[in-house]
Amino acid sequence: MLRVIDRGLALISGLAALLVLLLLFAGPGLIGAKKSGNAGYGSSSGSGSSSAPAYSGGSSTSAGQKVFTSAGCATCHTLKAAGTTGTVGPNLDQLRPTAAAVSSIVQSGGGAMPSFAGKLSSAQISAVAQYVAGVAGR
Repeated sequence: MLRVIDRGLALISGLAALLVLLLLFAGPGLIGAKKSGNAGYGSSSGSGSSSAPAYSGGSSTSAGQKVFTSAGCATCHTLKAAGTTGTVGPNLDQLRPTAAAVSSIVQSGGGAMPSFAGKLSSAQISAVAQYVAGVAGR
C-alpha cells in the first residue's frame, strides 16, 4: 500500500516540477504582462483623468509622437492620437497610463515589452511618456 502511495506522490511531484519549469519559461511573459498592465497605470474607468496630466501640445508633442512611431511603439499599441491600432501590447487609450508609468515601463520593460533604456535617450523616453500620458484616451 505504501508503494502505491509513494508512486502516486512521485507522479504528482514530477507533474509539479514540470509545471514549474513550464512557468519559468512561459510565465514571465504572461504573468509580467498582467502585472505591468495594473501596476502604476491610471484607471480607464474613473471620474476623470487626474492621473494623467493635461497636455499642452507644442513641439514636445511632435517629439513624443515621433519617438512613439519611430521606436516601434506604434506596431504594438493602439493610440488613437497617433493613428495606431497595434494589438500586441495594451491599448493605451483604454489604459490611460500616467507619464511616470510610461517612463518606467519604457525604461525597464515588462511582460512581452522589452526595455528601451539602451535604445532611447532619457529625453526621448520623457518625450514619449509625456505624449502618451497626454493623448491617451482623448
